[in-house]
Amino acid sequence: MSGLEDNESHSPTKASGHPNGAHKPLPPRINGTKTSTRPSIHNRKESNPLAPPFIVSAPGKTIVYGEHAVVHGKAAIAAAISLRSYLLCTTLSKSKRTVSLQFPDIGLDHTWSIPELPWAAFQREGKRKRYYDLVTALDPELVEAMAPFIEVVSAGVKAQMRERHQQAARAFLYLFLSLGSESSPACVYALRSTVPVGVGLGSSGSICVCISTALLLQCRALSGPHPDQMSKEADEQLERINRWAFVGELLIHGNPSGVDNTVATNGHAVLFQRTDYAKPPRVQVLRDFPELPLLLIDTCQAKSTAAEVAKVGHLKTAHPEVTNRVFDAIDSITRSAHDVVTGDDPSSNESITHLGELMTLNHGLLTSLGVSHPRLERLRYLVDQSGVGWTKLTGAGGGGCAITLLRPEQPAPSNGTRSSTQTIGHSTALEDLEHRLREEGFAKYETTLGGDGVGVLYPAVINGEEIDQDIFLGVESREGVEELVGGRDDRDAWKYWRP
Repeated sequence: MSGLEDNESHSPTKASGHPNGAHKPLPPRINGTKTSTRPSIHNRKESNPLAPPFIVSAPGKTIVYGEHAVVHGKAAIAAAISLRSYLLCTTLSKSKRTVSLQFPDIGLDHTWSIPELPWAAFQREGKRKRYYDLVTALDPELVEAMAPFIEVVSAGVKAQMRERHQQAARAFLYLFLSLGSESSPACVYALRSTVPVGVGLGSSGSICVCISTALLLQCRALSGPHPDQMSKEADEQLERINRWAFVGELLIHGNPSGVDNTVATNGHAVLFQRTDYAKPPRVQVLRDFPELPLLLIDTCQAKSTAAEVAKVGHLKTAHPEVTNRVFDAIDSITRSAHDVVTGDDPSSNESITHLGELMTLNHGLLTSLGVSHPRLERLRYLVDQSGVGWTKLTGAGGGGCAITLLRPEQPAPSNGTRSSTQTIGHSTALEDLEHRLREEGFAKYETTLGGDGVGVLYPAVINGEEIDQDIFLGVESREGVEELVGGRDDRDAWKYWRP
């Protein structure tokens, strides 16, 4: 039986609940059966079986309403998308004392010797962190202690790519040194992702959630997930994952908002607002956010988040009264969407239409702030002409991505069947749009808005087939990764924390 269950034969990480973080070791098992604990002959210590490989997965995110206004104290709604990152964790034999990162999608491949890592710095009195601690800032001394081990990562690679590699390595190593120990098992952490990088879809947040979850599982600081888990316990587990994922984001972004890792951890959607940057943001997880069909379209136009944010900041300085009214209007749109998705029937055709119309209004207001782009406007024109849905930019604008919420298909006749004209008409319009998008150089991803957050596949088996490292790393495309590990034909394989 695959998945993490609430029993010793299937869970590698049953937490003891001891207040000092100590954990009672589990008896060694092979395929769910206890191994013998009798003394071995010739005074040789029996070796413990290796933990089976497992996979952790977390979604990317998109901002649905409220971008830019959120920078100025207004609310925003961000939601999970079904494009995800997948981290395969393969424990090595005891003779190995190394930890490796293999992230082929960005070309990162690096190995450290576990005994040589700066454990002394991380375990000094006052520095050592427990899995249940709240860490809101990086310790400069610990970052400095890691520096020699980061500088050697991808030393011969071009500067821009080397910086990306070292950011990922820095986030991983800080968490590994914080949550692990010098006796941590040797392991290879292999990452594949279907989330496009650098286009505002929360790629790094998704990866940090995968790393945080994997390390917390390995240090036995999580239990489950399992179907009968108490809601409070599941919520506490997710909060633990989210806290450490945020630490990873600190290593990558310096001053992250926390939205990306929160959505990647919890899934569904969040209402997010930060009125005072000296204080934590207010975050409300919207667990009843409906799963909605979405086209995510990349304009393939490079953009600078910093430049677009600065542009709006200058506009506010020059025209504060008008700009603040635009922010207020965007905030009203976000609040109206919140009312719909927390209402009685957020998945109804009327609710979806309401949400789509709000997206159109939101895009218009963002355009008035000067953060659209001719490629975004061309895209919106093509979608409007097709009649398949409502489109708005997502993220900073100035290029990047847009999202299209698909219109509900025409209601079926009263006899419960759908006419061929209705079905063909809807699909033909979408196919025609996709053809035009390809012709004009847009990249399209079909995805779903809302849905589950972090999940675990333990052991790494789907449809009775084990996913080993060679198979996992050998898949060539995003579609191939999703087909291999997404579990479309084995819905019970993946387990999620669901408060």
